[in-house]
Amino acid sequence: MESLLLFSGGQDIIVVNDGSTDRTPYLLLDYRRRLTVIDYVLNNGKGHALRAGFKKAIAMGYDNAITIDSDGQHLVSDIPLFLEAAAKNPGAVIMGSRDMEQEDVPGKSSFGNKFSNFWFKVETGISLPDTQTGFRLYPLAEIAKMKLYTTKFETEIEVLVRLAWRDVPIIPVDIHVIYDKEERVTHFRPFKDFARISVLNTVLVTLALLYFLPRKLIREVKKKGLWKTIKEEAVKAEESNLSKAKSIGFGFFMGIVPIWGFQLLIGIPLSIYFKMNKVLFLAAANISIPPFIPLIIYCSYKFGGLFYKNSVQLASFENLTLQSIHVNFVQYFIGGTLLAVVAGLIGFLLTYLLLVIFRK
Repeated sequence: MESLLLFSGGQDIIVVNDGSTDRTPYLLLDYRRRLTVIDYVLNNGKGHALRAGFKKAIAMGYDNAITIDSDGQHLVSDIPLFLEAAAKNPGAVIMGSRDMEQEDVPGKSSFGNKFSNFWFKVETGISLPDTQTGFRLYPLAEIAKMKLYTTKFETEIEVLVRLAWRDVPIIPVDIHVIYDKEERVTHFRPFKDFARISVLNTVLVTLALLYFLPRKLIREVKKKGLWKTIKEEAVKAEESNLSKAKSIGFGFFMGIVPIWGFQLLIGIPLSIYFKMNKVLFLAAANISIPPFIPLIIYCSYKFGGLFYKNSVQLASFENLTLQSIHVNFVQYFIGGTLLAVVAGLIGFLLTYLLLVIFRK
């Protein structure tokens, strides 16, 4: 606490005592005159504590607030890094970026961070090295406009994604981290909290696909014009032939793979995550337009018959019915999946060959 007071630069420090059961309330007595303490008798969750801290800081007239966990893994000596970054990027979120590859980082923490980074990119299109750090600087003006719905560990994900959707810049800065296995205490409940985070990510991904990512695309199209946007994305002079070929090959694969109704729902986020050419991907994925669907289903069924021992071979389109597919769905699914792989590989190879020959 003394070191935190030293690096606070005379600014107010808000401590949220969220139902602690140790000697924390007594230890805080010595600092009551130098701190703003919010006490809760019962533990309400990290998200609830954050929301209480935000509300108090906004009421006190602050523009920004730095959050730091009380488990001892963060060094207050890194606070000047946040202040410097905030001065250069007013109105931005400043994220402490930990070195999650260092020797003493627990495996579950490293995995959880990678898991969170992946879904954050799917939901926002933004790559960040550390989306789970609790050491952050928040712009309070934007948070004051938001109504947060979560109250546990998932709140840090909710607030970060929704700030990104509001086009608030997010700037990572490298910080130090200490993992002391003997002293560090965590209240993260692997099953319950991971389940809550998974539910939140499901909701956020759905909202991103149905509203926020399309809205972002529409804004870009309005700004540049539809044809110019399509042309710039498709051509991309700086993009390699390999990248373009992968985008088309992946488009063919997703257009044929037998997950009808979910092909684009799954394919678009993956194309964004793997930085593929979205125009080329969508163009290739539209191989499954209505006139081609019966042909794709028929070829999938026939192709599956080559690999499935209980296959039922069909001689023509006339013999292809919903009943016949139902009789041997496994044959169709195997055939459709393998056909998608073959079509994707052929599309990739042909595209790459043509680009190498004809692209300047």
